Amino acid sequence: MKYSHRFVIITALFVTCLLTANIIGAKVWGVGSFTLPAAVILFPFSYIFGDILTEVYGYKQARQVIWLGFLCNLIFVVFAWLGGLLPPAANWTGQSAYTTILGYTPRLLVASFLGYLVGEFSNSYVLAKMKILTKGRWLWSRTISSTIVGEGLDTVLFIIIAYVGAPFFTPWMILWHWTTKVVIEVVFTPLTYVIVGYLKKNESIDTYDYQTNFNPLSLRERKIVER
Repeated sequence: MKYSHRFVIITALFVTCLLTANIIGAKVWGVGSFTLPAAVILFPFSYIFGDILTEVYGYKQARQVIWLGFLCNLIFVVFAWLGGLLPPAANWTGQSAYTTILGYTPRLLVASFLGYLVGEFSNSYVLAKMKILTKGRWLWSRTISSTIVGEGLDTVLFIIIAYVGAPFFTPWMILWHWTTKVVIEVVFTPLTYVIVGYLKKNESIDTYDYQTNFNPLSLRERKIVER
């Protein structure tokens, strides 16, 4: 496939949302007993852009972008860790703050990476399969259903692995986190329609994954159908 500038823009937005969410995720905010990571306000947008990629370009292209996001996140984490190992200058007092925000613990990394991969691939798979089932109709049903599944798995894995045992952890965090993400998806569904319609018209592509190999690790692809 020849990558258009529109595809590159959507990919860049997807990766930017992912990386930014992982940085601001160190902040936990709450109102009363309502407690959530700050990333909840942005991370759902990576799923929205993932929906757009799968809906327009197909699962194969979405899979490449998901792995690209994983690689970019890994590079960021590695160099953030290396930056923390460098000896701070004598007149620099930000080492503690740097470590607090960017010094990811192994537990948080496992939670983030595992939740991301399981959630994003589940989201893309459900949307691609539902597109065939609905014969391309009812986009809203695909984006919302795939988000419920993908964000649900992501949230359960991430919250349990990252926060169980923390003073602020409650089982309700999972439900609040999941519900908030789904609500954001629903609210921005009209925007998703606009972007998908624009891309399909200007790219002259509307991919149906009839014969796609859905193995996340597969490097070989059978022919897909584009309409």
